[in-house]
Amino acid sequence: MKVLFIGGTGNISTAVSRIAIERGNQLTLLNRGQQTGKVKGARTIKADFYNLTEAREAIAGETYDVVVDWIAYTPQDIQRDLDLFSQRTAQFIFISSASAYQKPPTDVIIRESTPLHNPFWEYSRNKIACEELLIQAYREHAFPVTIVRPSHTYDRYLPIAVGEWDKFTLVDRIRQGKPIIVHGDGTSLWAVTHAEDFAIGFLGLLGHPRSLGQAFHITSDELLTWNHIYQAIGAAIGVQPNICHISSDFIVKVAPEYLGPLWGDKSWSVIFDNSKIKSFVPEYKAVIPFHKGIQQTLAQFEAEPARKIIDEADNAKMDRIINLHNQASK
Repeated sequence: MKVLFIGGTGNISTAVSRIAIERGNQLTLLNRGQQTGKVKGARTIKADFYNLTEAREAIAGETYDVVVDWIAYTPQDIQRDLDLFSQRTAQFIFISSASAYQKPPTDVIIRESTPLHNPFWEYSRNKIACEELLIQAYREHAFPVTIVRPSHTYDRYLPIAVGEWDKFTLVDRIRQGKPIIVHGDGTSLWAVTHAEDFAIGFLGLLGHPRSLGQAFHITSDELLTWNHIYQAIGAAIGVQPNICHISSDFIVKVAPEYLGPLWGDKSWSVIFDNSKIKSFVPEYKAVIPFHKGIQQTLAQFEAEPARKIIDEADNAKMDRIINLHNQASK
């Protein structure tokens, strides 16, 4: 298939791009070209996709079997996609987010039919608005949309709840025996999915005739507590993490920037029902357990020393939250 990825070199999309090429797809990446050579075998069109005029010129005369927008976050982004691709593709895939599902949840089991509602996180509300605009275009103009809602998917970055996930700060804190923050008592259930596993389900939807007008989440069936997640990170580097449990309420009170990521997502126990994606893509099964996947992630950091960034501002933020918590607990 002739496939266009808008973006295609991010935390999730890099693995998907690589496997798409391995499967024989003719893949073009449209981005600013800042990660050249990252996906071998892909053709790259260099353009600022957020500039409608520049994007239109970049794809002039081109058509695709499938277009995937990995970097659409607002209804304005989707309107640009509709303007550009209404007559250029047989399928358009929007990357939404499982954080769009109802918060607080009324059912621990999350299905694609679970309502979309998130009063805590603007990011999620924007994703919901994007979905609504696309479904309206599907109903009124037969725009060939498929919606995919990843949950916490990782590859190059650390799947953590508090701290900068693209930095090495948390790993460095664990190695030094410094306390790290785990929200709540660490026993809420969570699903983390390796991008290589996600890619199998995702690529099975490309060109799937019954997927138009449909929404899917694609996650691992492995259920972990947050204690398990951080303990696995520690085990991968051979150090028992010094965990400091702090309630989400307290974290959000002293660091309001975590309102969305915690109350809008990671504070709640969730179990994803993946029966829909498995019925459309029978080969889909997440096979990389987290204790193995996190070893791959850390190996990538080790292979690229320039990525092992210790963010002192992030360190200071975590120390501040912990110190305030300790003071309040006296």
